[in-house]
Amino acid sequence: MPNLENLRKQAKLILRWHRDRYYPVAAQIRSGLPRFSRMTDPEILAHGFTLGDAQELVARQHGFASWQALKTGLSTMPEHADTISTAAVITAAEPQLFVADIKASCDFFTGMLGFTIAFMYGEPPFYAQVVRDGARINLRCVAAPVIDPEMRDREELLAASFTVASAEEIKNLFLAFQSAGVTFFQTLRREPWGARDFIVRDPDGNLLLFAGPAE
Repeated sequence: MPNLENLRKQAKLILRWHRDRYYPVAAQIRSGLPRFSRMTDPEILAHGFTLGDAQELVARQHGFASWQALKTGLSTMPEHADTISTAAVITAAEPQLFVADIKASCDFFTGMLGFTIAFMYGEPPFYAQVVRDGARINLRCVAAPVIDPEMRDREELLAASFTVASAEEIKNLFLAFQSAGVTFFQTLRREPWGARDFIVRDPDGNLLLFAGPAE
């Protein structure tokens, strides 16, 4: 278990990240503090956030309900506890897609796939994030393709995967995308392993898998 001084430093770092509008910290805050759980990244970063909030977040990340509970818990642990390593908990994973035009890509995700823009950075923009429900995709502008298109298609190299909870949802999602005029690399089909899925091709050729249960 880390010592109290190191945990204080972690809390101060989280507070500084929030003040600097460092977007990745928003995901930590949302997953760790229930009162922020329904906020978007921009809403979290615009919301008031104190050192007490940051300390509570650190405490919850280490299994305590509050900063005071964490301090009490540390004080009652055996001396050798400081030598025990606490495994990190990964709270989210966000795929990064390489695109030629950030605005065009955002237009595709919002206009055809039902996402919303969480943020767009740069002038002209070179980085952005789009979200839909629990899914988040980071978009990075590049000057040239980073993968051979022929190999990508031949090997069906996916850029991102998304899942829904039921067979009805995956069918309805496919029909909605079809009505919107989305380009499919693979239409809806049932797989031998019990899933039903389809693959969308974005304007840059990235392959996006959408999957759900077959029944």
